[in-house]
Amino acid sequence: MKTTKRQAVTKHGDLNGLPADLLAWFDRHGRDLPWRTALGERRDPYRVWLAEIMLQQTTIPHGTPYFLTFTQRWPTVEALAAAKDEEVMTAWAGLGYYARARNLLKCAREIAERGSWPETAAELKKLPGIGPYTAGAIAAIAFNQPAAAVDGNVDRVFARLLALKGNWADEKKRLHAEVERLVPAKRPGDFAEALMDLGATVCTPTKPNCLICPVSDYCLAKAEGEPERYPIKPPKKAKPIRRGAAYVAVHKGEVLLQRRPDKGLLGGMLGLPTSDWVEGERPEPSPPFKASWEEIGDVRHVFTHFDLRLTVQRADVSRRPNADGVWVPLDEVEGLPSVFAKAFRLATAG
Repeated sequence: MKTTKRQAVTKHGDLNGLPADLLAWFDRHGRDLPWRTALGERRDPYRVWLAEIMLQQTTIPHGTPYFLTFTQRWPTVEALAAAKDEEVMTAWAGLGYYARARNLLKCAREIAERGSWPETAAELKKLPGIGPYTAGAIAAIAFNQPAAAVDGNVDRVFARLLALKGNWADEKKRLHAEVERLVPAKRPGDFAEALMDLGATVCTPTKPNCLICPVSDYCLAKAEGEPERYPIKPPKKAKPIRRGAAYVAVHKGEVLLQRRPDKGLLGGMLGLPTSDWVEGERPEPSPPFKASWEEIGDVRHVFTHFDLRLTVQRADVSRRPNADGVWVPLDEVEGLPSVFAKAFRLATAG
């Protein structure tokens, strides 16, 4: 009797055979990343945790240099815990989502104070800045705990495997339960990393490469012929636009920088003086001091919840004005958050 496509997809009955097939593929094709160790070697929880925090909302090519810098400068969680806040925030600049950096320090100091890492996902979730995914990843990868690590890559892989078409919030619960059920007792960390690699390199958001996928026989979306339509999520809301101004004040080869308040967006970071950032019309000018300000142009930066448009203004002054902040030589300006780095480059180009 001829085997139908549907029968071929469901030849295992369910996904029970998937972990073994996926791990066999991972043993041959797993990515070589600086926070990973050779197969079978114990992972350092500090390096696992640091990588997971850095790679939230960040690509591997962008995040890797930061990981290497941090681990060279602060090779242990105790070393990071002892670092000054401003040093860590400056080293983090350019990675974005600066609340992660503040929580990174809080978490490091809590671990250093307790003297050891908790090893279960439930205990790890109690630490600052560690959510369900990160807790599961650390527990599985660093401590060989049978924990699930479900990120966006894993959501996409299992939405396709199961061809989930219902309400996304409900389907995510089903998806997470299925991942948890499949975590193998002997290699939970490798399973977590294998799923990450599969989603990042094979089962990609667009043009998934089903021909080389090690688990395509299980995939109902492939059987339908439209894997790229999954996951089916509600449309994203348009981000509001906020507007403001950034001020680049230059005096004898130095620029004025100001420390932002500890709480709030970009809290504790050194940046350019700015106006308020408001929705609607551009706010009234609010430079840090009176001067002949020249409008240079605009920069745009995308935050998690809004788009920001800043008009960049520059003033060259012959006398150092009385203004809050510090004056830094132009050629020594580094570690600015991306939005301020864009404004600074625009105002000092040429």
